[in-house]
Amino acid sequence: MRRAAKRTLAPAILLLLAGCGAGTDSADRQPAVTAAELGEQTVLSAAEYLARPAYAGADLERGRSLYLQCRACHTIEEGGSSLAGPNLHGIFGSRAAAVGDFPYSEALRQADFVWTPRAMDAWITNPWLFLPGNRMSYGGMRRPEDRRDLIAWMLQAGEQ
Repeated sequence: MRRAAKRTLAPAILLLLAGCGAGTDSADRQPAVTAAELGEQTVLSAAEYLARPAYAGADLERGRSLYLQCRACHTIEEGGSSLAGPNLHGIFGSRAAAVGDFPYSEALRQADFVWTPRAMDAWITNPWLFLPGNRMSYGGMRRPEDRRDLIAWMLQAGEQ
């Protein structure tokens, strides 16, 4: 009986890891910029970002669906709790490591950047290449249109 339980657990673990991007080639997911290269950023409101051509055509319903990958570790509701990752409500425009009740990695505590859609796009492309030394256990999102849709949804959902 113990052996059967191990067989059913292994596929579940592989499925979980696949959803986190494990097993994908990091060379396919080079972020456009790293945290050290971001430089000064212009912070806009969610509505202003969503009106820009890069996000105006985003599929918000698809973004909501893609957020299911994030939901295992993050909440986005106002006042939501931190899980394995910090609550993401109002993240855009905030400094890295700004959620007070979350135990960030030293890399994030030392990082000097603001979360903008550009920073988030680079982060979810490949967190480890964007900011070496962070502890986020997510392998990255390969497709630019998926990142666009997810970020657009997060902009809208994180401001409600």
